[in-house]
Amino acid sequence: MSPRCRSLPGTSRWRSHRVMLLKDTKLMDVKLGQLGTWLAMRDFTPRGILGAIRRGYDRYYNKYINVRKGGLGGISMVLAGYAVLSYVWSYSHIKHDRRRKYH
Repeated sequence: MSPRCRSLPGTSRWRSHRVMLLKDTKLMDVKLGQLGTWLAMRDFTPRGILGAIRRGYDRYYNKYINVRKGGLGGISMVLAGYAVLSYVWSYSHIKHDRRRKYH
């Protein structure tokens, strides 16, 4: 057997389950107790962050924009995200502009 495919203790050889390394698991597959260790294994250098942004952009582009029968769904998601982000950025200024009675 390869070192990455081992059977778990208590299971037979015929029902071997794959054991994935923690650094290869996705965020949604990480348990809450493993989150700190998983985050410590991430690459937080500028090159690693730019690579993560690039991979995210490529996944988004290939899923919503670069499709045969595309619609307005992908572009509207970007516009909605921009609207939410601009509101969050200007919230500290907006919250002081409340309607008040002058008397």
